[in-house]
Amino acid sequence: MKYRILKQSKTPFDKVHEECGVFGIAAPEGKEIAAAHEAYVALFALQHRGQEAAGIAVNNRGVIHCHKDVGLVSQVFNQQILDSMPGSMAVGHVRYSTTGKQSRENAQPIAITHVKGNLAVAHNGNLVNAGELRRRIELNGGIFRSSNDTEVLVYTIVNERLKCGSIEEAVKNTMSIIQGAYSLVVMSPRKLIAARDPHGFRPLCIGLLDDCYVFASETCALDALGATFVRDVEPGEVCVVENGKLRSMHCGVQCKSSACVFEYIYFARPDSIIDGASVELARQEAGKYLSIEHPVGADVVIGVPDSGIPAAIGYAKFSGIPYGVGLIKNRYIARTFIQPGQDKRERSVRLKLNALRTAVEGKRVIMVDDSIVRGTTCARLVKLLRDAGAAEVHMRISAPPFRHPCFFGTDIPERSQLLAHGRTVEEMREIIGVDSLGFLSLEAARKIAVGCHLGFCDACFSGEYPIPVPEQAEKNMFENEIPLGADKHAGGNQDKE
Repeated sequence: MKYRILKQSKTPFDKVHEECGVFGIAAPEGKEIAAAHEAYVALFALQHRGQEAAGIAVNNRGVIHCHKDVGLVSQVFNQQILDSMPGSMAVGHVRYSTTGKQSRENAQPIAITHVKGNLAVAHNGNLVNAGELRRRIELNGGIFRSSNDTEVLVYTIVNERLKCGSIEEAVKNTMSIIQGAYSLVVMSPRKLIAARDPHGFRPLCIGLLDDCYVFASETCALDALGATFVRDVEPGEVCVVENGKLRSMHCGVQCKSSACVFEYIYFARPDSIIDGASVELARQEAGKYLSIEHPVGADVVIGVPDSGIPAAIGYAKFSGIPYGVGLIKNRYIARTFIQPGQDKRERSVRLKLNALRTAVEGKRVIMVDDSIVRGTTCARLVKLLRDAGAAEVHMRISAPPFRHPCFFGTDIPERSQLLAHGRTVEEMREIIGVDSLGFLSLEAARKIAVGCHLGFCDACFSGEYPIPVPEQAEKNMFENEIPLGADKHAGGNQDKE
């Protein structure tokens, strides 16, 4: 099988990223709320899910207005912009791109006007058949402004809306056409709709803020608003809010649930509860299993901020080795400051993280992190600890090794760039420069989310995909520059003049 090659991360840090966070809120008819302001607060809480772009669309008595741009939530919005967006219904989005380049055109929500009304859509995930659907739409005269798969999703919903009597029925029918991962919120002139793909790859929950229904990627957004958690949106469920009332239906596609296990390992905020399981406790469970599977004599256990800390606490708790703060994170570096490039990566890591000499000097240190992608950053962190006087450095990873690409919205580099590709643990240990290296077993990873009522997708570790995946990526040819000296008529009917 051929694997899709995802683009390289735009930051020098050795982490994978998840595509997006979504939010929606709807007040009952006649109730006035500042929906844009509420969406802003929620998106702030979901900022960890995407830092490339942000957007909010509001519904003011059937008229939809959208503001979006590249940048953090605080950079895209200010008080003046929010005050100029009245309306009692809104959807919002924060974006990290896994398909489509970083640009304002690719920011969400996508707001459009079609023959039957207005529509705004925000989507988290990745459609594996987006290329096929896009080609079909283009051959029927469809014109795309962006290169992300959300616009394909919008076109499909609109096409189905022309055939049926309601927007929720159109969303339901669309779910039989699209394949892959999607948690989405859809806003029409009178309704707010939320849907989750039949496998439940990406999280989505329901809350109540007074008598206003809200939907969010994670419960931490509900907490930020002071909303009450109601329940999770079930895989394959379509929820409809109309005039303050919530009703739901199932899309009719039956399959085994396959929630992304990496939500618990890294993506989600530790204070979130996803599908019945605490993210914080899941990470501590991972640390517990690491201590059982890979014990080692040491003086202190430290975590790589931030997502490695709960697993480090779990390791320390169940091993009896004291937990300590060994790495200090600089929280005042804007993403725009980080400059990619091999010559600047060493300085970038030191600016973001630094070793606390008093905690590690002369000690045998266990450093716990959530994952290893390329191995470049962890090697530099090991050097920081050794420069600070650590006698030994043992690394423990609260996830299995990354060996396979993801097709469902996780930005994993091509296989050749993965440290674990074609290497043994001993070979990886030598490259990183640690005294010992241990990964969480796949069996343990499947058990860490205590209380979760769904099955898991762990294809990036196991290679076992829950649905058929494409042999190769569908790329937008018109994002590529025209080669110098190329025949402008080359390529048949592709008009690049």
